[in-house]
Amino acid sequence: MLIVTDRGVDISPEQLNGAELHYAPLRLMLDGKTYVSGVDLQPEEFYDLLGQTDGYPTTSQPSAGEFAELYRSLAKIDPDILSIHISSGLSGTLSSAEAGAQMVPEANVTFYDTKTLSCPMGWHVEAAVRAMQAGCTKEQILALLSKVTEKTEGMFTVATMKYLIHGGRISHLRGLLASLLNIKPIIGVEKERGTYVDWGKEVTLKRAILKQADVVARFFEEGSAIRVQLLHAQNPEGVEMLRERLASRFDCTFLPTVPLSPVLGAHTGAGLVGMAVGPADLLDDLPAL
Repeated sequence: MLIVTDRGVDISPEQLNGAELHYAPLRLMLDGKTYVSGVDLQPEEFYDLLGQTDGYPTTSQPSAGEFAELYRSLAKIDPDILSIHISSGLSGTLSSAEAGAQMVPEANVTFYDTKTLSCPMGWHVEAAVRAMQAGCTKEQILALLSKVTEKTEGMFTVATMKYLIHGGRISHLRGLLASLLNIKPIIGVEKERGTYVDWGKEVTLKRAILKQADVVARFFEEGSAIRVQLLHAQNPEGVEMLRERLASRFDCTFLPTVPLSPVLGAHTGAGLVGMAVGPADLLDDLPAL
């Protein structure tokens, strides 16, 4: 079996345990140039470019034809494909993937909508990779992915609302009011439709970063053992603040911190700090990394 995903995922090399992923391209356009996120534009380069322009980046999903080309080439190696994607509530990528698979009858493609993005999505990919390496069946892997969806939460806060407003990912009026009031929201992703939800707000970025620990305490008892992966968009200082706050309130196992991919950063700008969080034993049934 082969695993396909898209560039809406943020995952560390350690989590892949040497496995090869096959990525569908997600593109962003900035100042008249088009880049494939994670291929010809890396996070550090992107945020540097963003800081040098007054323009707004835009993004585009892969076409059905691109997915068909990818599935067709992979089917020559192994027709059994598991395609794991960014939330259908935030992107049309999954719809393009499904349309592309219909053009390739020789491929047996199974889809999974993670209903999330970034490193919470990465936990789904990690689980699938490790389960596949352990010899699990596709049905067992899909059951594991459902468990990851159920037990994992993701959240983030941003330094500015203007990119979320421009990208249409939140209500324009609500975002504009927050921007005028200089409010920093804590944004999560709900699991029914996979769309953004407001989990709290603060008046400064520092307070919003630290308040994420309070949001974690809504889902996990204080002092309990949790698995955490932090992420950021050019804000390592914010990550360290959050790491210290979480470590003081929970028994944390920290995965490698990851940068926010360019195609996601196009909708948030620099300064973001966020995380994936779940129970420490989330993947204990699988072989250790």
